[in-house]
Amino acid sequence: MSKLTLAVAFGAGYVLGARAGRGRYEQIRAKAQKVAEDPRVQAAADTAKEKAGEVAATVADTAKVKAGEVASTVAETAKDKVGKHASDEDSTP
Repeated sequence: MSKLTLAVAFGAGYVLGARAGRGRYEQIRAKAQKVAEDPRVQAAADTAKEKAGEVAATVADTAKVKAGEVASTVAETAKDKVGKHASDEDSTP
């Protein structure tokens, strides 16, 4: 198949597909918009937003507590390590 024939076939397929594709796209878009406007879907979306807010607050609180615990542990470990090295230096002749 020559390049010209391939280009013409591609162009024809693109044009025909685009025309058929646009109509189908509009159908899908209209259906999606109708579903999104359904009161049951709106209620479910509102419930999900509220629950997400509650979960986010819980996660944030837990993260604060855990971060504080880890910071304390790291500080204690650092003090122990520094204290051991300082005592090692004092005992050397």
